[in-house]
Amino acid sequence: MIEVRDFNSLGGANHGWLDAKHHFSFARYYDPKRMGWGALRVWNDDLIRAGTGFPPHPHRDMEIITYVREGAITHRDHLNNEGRTVAGDVQVMSAGRGIQHEEWNLEDEDTRLFQIWIEPNRQGIRPRWETARFPKDSRKGRLVPLASGRKDAPAEALWIAQDAEVLGATLDKGTSVIHAMEKGRLAYLVPARGRIEVNGVEVGERSGAAIRDLELLTIHALDDAEIVLVDLPPEE
Repeated sequence: MIEVRDFNSLGGANHGWLDAKHHFSFARYYDPKRMGWGALRVWNDDLIRAGTGFPPHPHRDMEIITYVREGAITHRDHLNNEGRTVAGDVQVMSAGRGIQHEEWNLEDEDTRLFQIWIEPNRQGIRPRWETARFPKDSRKGRLVPLASGRKDAPAEALWIAQDAEVLGATLDKGTSVIHAMEKGRLAYLVPARGRIEVNGVEVGERSGAAIRDLELLTIHALDDAEIVLVDLPPEE
């Protein structure tokens, strides 16, 4: 099953400094049919204006993955972590038993990013933050694990406390990539740029595809495309 969630159907809010689209219920946007997808709880498509950002605020018991599409984001937290993540790269924050953090666009241009929240498989872990570079050329024509808690995860992938994986790829128009899924697992796929087809089903730019009961995904680029895919454990 592939359920396409068209970009124009997403919830959201424009706060001036922040223009956010929500694939799932979040903040003041509520849709009982879009409460998450397995362990995937949030997928926000954010535009953060230059010189603005999120002031200090708390989280707990959530794995928060930030995929920067354009510009850069600067992170600070109460554990004295601080770092800048630029377009194409990824940061992971394990909120665990509690973390206070802030995120700022200190650039002279707007920043666009995906913020992905995955529920952990255990609560109360030590809070942590990491960032890593993932050059787009290194994932051209192939899906590369960006963040993962799977047993066979490559060392380069940022660790998350869940049997899930966030993968990224860039595809030239007319090319394809295949992703095998273990029985019962779920997936959620968003083209950050360009249109794609998944097993013949078209998914527009920044639209979402909620996937289940499939063992093989053939992802074909209708345009030059950049994709982010989350592979999730079976629902309990």
